[in-house]
Amino acid sequence: MSDRYAVIGNPIGFSKSPLIHSTFARMTGQDLVYEAIEGPLNGFNERVDQFRTEGAKGLNITAPFKLDAFAYATELSDSARRAGAANCLKFDGDRIVAENFDGVGLVRDITVNLGVKVAGRRVLMLGAGGAARGALLPFLREEPSELVLVNRTLSKAMALAEEFAGCGPLIVSGYAELADLAEGYDVVVNATSASLRGEMPPLPGNVFRGAELAYELAYGKGLTPFLQAARAEGVAKLADGVGMLVEQAAEAFSWWRGVRPGTAQVIAELTVPLS
Repeated sequence: MSDRYAVIGNPIGFSKSPLIHSTFARMTGQDLVYEAIEGPLNGFNERVDQFRTEGAKGLNITAPFKLDAFAYATELSDSARRAGAANCLKFDGDRIVAENFDGVGLVRDITVNLGVKVAGRRVLMLGAGGAARGALLPFLREEPSELVLVNRTLSKAMALAEEFAGCGPLIVSGYAELADLAEGYDVVVNATSASLRGEMPPLPGNVFRGAELAYELAYGKGLTPFLQAARAEGVAKLADGVGMLVEQAAEAFSWWRGVRPGTAQVIAELTVPLS
């Protein structure tokens, strides 16, 4: 019988994970089936319990269950603990191990697929929610010269800075103060939810000056207001989060199966032109 895996979320119909992992399985010759589960909003534990009794080996987690998965686990990786959320579970008897591959998937997409160096560069990250939280440590491990975290609610960014103190050169700012800090950023990452609403974070115009990359975590939205502004300011490279999506899936697949699939073909298939 094939090993069983799935992604759980609500809603789940939009998920590309079944396509991605089924493709990975074909590429690597792994015998598994992968499905999508729409979890009940107040019944995450019960639904996952059921899936485990059916012989499941692992589970990807998407919104709104990443905190539920974190709490459900019996063991936490350092990445999951730092992120305060889990996007992947592995089942081994009574052990439920939680991981968070979002941040490492993002950094790998930037440094490997897009060929943009982070070490020694100035990075600006917009937003201090779950997406930013999960990405901070992987970015800081790349040893940027400076990582500026900006958020509408400054206290939220400051709380993250305290939590990650000692991990690297992390600076926090409100949007109003950002113009005074902007001496030129090499990489600008939008980890806010503004693009999902078709909105633009309240950025001063000079933040894109001289930037090599503007990266939008949302994917499949085409040229978002954030990316439009970056293009207008002459940023050399624009990218959305499809590469991050595929790279974090590859990390999960490797963790589960012990073999890392190639990602270029899947990224190309899922990419929506930025136009």
